Amino acid sequence: MIDNLKKILNEDQDPKAIEKITSKLSNLLMSNEEIGYIAVQKKPAVTILPDSIVVTNKRIILCKPKNLGLSMEFVDYDWDDIAGSFVKEGILGADFTFNTKSDLTHTVDYLPKNQARKLYTYAKEQLDLLKNPVVNSTTSNPIIAEEIAFEEVAEVEEMETEEVTNFAEIVPVSNYTSFEEPKVEAPTTSSERKLSELSQDELFEKLQNYKKLLDNGLIMQGEYDNYKKEILSYM
Repeated sequence: MIDNLKKILNEDQDPKAIEKITSKLSNLLMSNEEIGYIAVQKKPAVTILPDSIVVTNKRIILCKPKNLGLSMEFVDYDWDDIAGSFVKEGILGADFTFNTKSDLTHTVDYLPKNQARKLYTYAKEQLDLLKNPVVNSTTSNPIIAEEIAFEEVAEVEEMETEEVTNFAEIVPVSNYTSFEEPKVEAPTTSSERKLSELSQDELFEKLQNYKKLLDNGLIMQGEYDNYKKEILSYM
């Protein structure tokens, strides 16, 4: 804003009038709103309370002093509501006029010609931006890149799926064979003698062997009981 004000003051502006207007506008500007230009009336006679017009990147603001300069009235119009603007130059100055889409016409007269031309140029630029908005090409690039990346991922996934299906083999159920755990039987030898032929110590030792088999889970409790009963019958 300071740079813009310096440019304005270089075009025969009244520094006091500009300072007064900007101090009033500081609390009226919206976010991301910047003052583009300020033009102040300069009547042929002494101008005590001049009207002024402010153009920003969002609207036109008319500033009119009231109550002997103790207060100021602001009337604003958005650029969307502006239908057109023009400048009429005379001997003692220029008139800047703009009309709205609702057929309202506003004119600020006795403006220095140079300031009126700057107002017209700025207004023309803003209206052209509304008619032909600038498309930011940088915003579309990430979307295109994302689409390309998505297509690449989709192709990779498709290739992986095709590779798996090509090399997969279906094994029929009939080819499967079931395996059963071999049954563990009590160790027997061909040279084992009958219980009736064993001595008391041998029978006792044989009973202890069956007990170890039971403890190791190699025979069932029922089998052990049968062996025990049979051995005890010979002891």
